[in-house]
Amino acid sequence: MSREDELRDILDRTAKEISSTQNNPRTWLAWMVYLLGKLEEQAANQNPDKTAYTEMLSALLDVIRNRQRTGVW
Repeated sequence: MSREDELRDILDRTAKEISSTQNNPRTWLAWMVYLLGKLEEQAANQNPDKTAYTEMLSALLDVIRNRQRTGVW
């Protein structure tokens, strides 16, 4: 199993755990924000220049807007 497959499995299990613990999707926002904050910390530890992280957030906004328009990821 590749590292990406292992990470995907971890994220799948985490999503299931969050959704079974808190069944209202609105409450999941806090967990997504928490994860983004932790990823930002890791990005800052690797490179204090936040350009790449900021670009990722911008791309994330685009993906979310596209999801709202089209209904697909």
